[in-house]
Amino acid sequence: MTKWMRVPHTLTLLFSMMVLAMIATWIVPQGFFETQTLANGRSAVVPGTFALVEERQYLSPWQLLTAIPRAFASAQDVIFFVMILGGVLSVARATGTVDALIGRLLERYNNKPQMLIFMVVFCFAMASSFIGTAGEYIPFVLILVALCKAMRLDAMTAVGMTVAGYGIGYGISAVNPFTLVIAQQIADIPILSGWELRAAIFLPFVLIGFHHVWRYAKQVLANPANSMVADLPCPLGNNAQTSYPALTWAHRLILASFVFTIGVVAYNIRVNGWYLYELGAAFIAWGLFVTLVGKVQADIAASKFIAGAMELTTTAILIGVARGISLLMEDGQILHSLVHGMSMPLSYVGAEVAAVGMLIIQTLLNFFIPSGSGQAYVTMPLMVPLADLLEIPRQVAVLAYQFGDGFSNMIIPTNAILMGIIGIAGIPYGHWFRFCLPLMFKLMLASSVVLVLAVIFDYGDDVQPQAAVALATQAS
Repeated sequence: MTKWMRVPHTLTLLFSMMVLAMIATWIVPQGFFETQTLANGRSAVVPGTFALVEERQYLSPWQLLTAIPRAFASAQDVIFFVMILGGVLSVARATGTVDALIGRLLERYNNKPQMLIFMVVFCFAMASSFIGTAGEYIPFVLILVALCKAMRLDAMTAVGMTVAGYGIGYGISAVNPFTLVIAQQIADIPILSGWELRAAIFLPFVLIGFHHVWRYAKQVLANPANSMVADLPCPLGNNAQTSYPALTWAHRLILASFVFTIGVVAYNIRVNGWYLYELGAAFIAWGLFVTLVGKVQADIAASKFIAGAMELTTTAILIGVARGISLLMEDGQILHSLVHGMSMPLSYVGAEVAAVGMLIIQTLLNFFIPSGSGQAYVTMPLMVPLADLLEIPRQVAVLAYQFGDGFSNMIIPTNAILMGIIGIAGIPYGHWFRFCLPLMFKLMLASSVVLVLAVIFDYGDDVQPQAAVALATQAS
């Protein structure tokens, strides 16, 4: 590969995107929608209120630089969670629990790596679909990297099955409270309605993700030189481990407490609104429990924790800089302008094309608004009346939002969870982009077919509000 074709370092790439974002604020018309405060305290845009600002404000290169520390402050919850998690997992590895687990899994799946890949993709997709898990997958990354290394696979395979499960689960969500429920509330359709179609397409989409990862894994098994990360050092070192400790009762207790911690975190995220601060505290508590049960001396545990956190400093930096891209868009008042400009052409095309157009718009906007719930509050108030005018059921508009938000989570560099996952695995963003882009094309094609068929067969017509039906009739 020549130097002109070589993908730059991830930090270089992200900073270049920040520069482009600053330049975009000089060119793109600046404007905003009026917002209204909803019953839950969140703000949503008011359709039909977009207006350009009277006087353009130009962001300076100095503001570009100050956006970086501000972005670190804005993303501090993710940054500190990743570093805490790295430290706690380093303590867990000192007990031998991770190595014992890998040895046990190798006994069962060493000759059936395809079963392991399918189980991870399927289970992670189920969890994301039902309870909206995302950051909770970060603790599994190094374990899966170590397992894949022992099975003669690579870190890309480990990240591939993790992120495929996460993204597909969000895209084909059954009851995700952070995306589906919010979007359906804004669309004024029954909560969790339309689950039959989402349930029917869940397994086919999971199989698309599994096939993509397994096809790559087979190439690596056939020839390690086919690995996309063959030129990179393994985050766990390059020494091959040939023997693993036995899985003792202490190890089993530590693993059981890990599953218990994940369960407590998932429950409280949904019921009590926990997020990354509480997640960090929960894993610190688990780390203290591991230290006691694993009989790790306090000074050794402290050293392991600091070493584990230090290993993820690069990841933390990338997460902070990634947040700066969307921060500049907000400072330059072009975020709403992009939403408005992208939605305008949909009013001139047919219903089937418009449904696919909604998918494309939601996918592109996820780059600028990587928060799933945040994207719902900005885009759904605009897409719902547009769907009514085009005689597209609101349920289809919600489905387009789910597809666009969920699948693009797997590839956009502004997604802090993704940057954390690939950073822990030691995979540069450029390498990941080349691996994930074909999968994105497959999922976008499949979801476009689903949306066209949904329009043809009036998916969600049974829950369409009567006021929307009357509006569409009047418009036509």
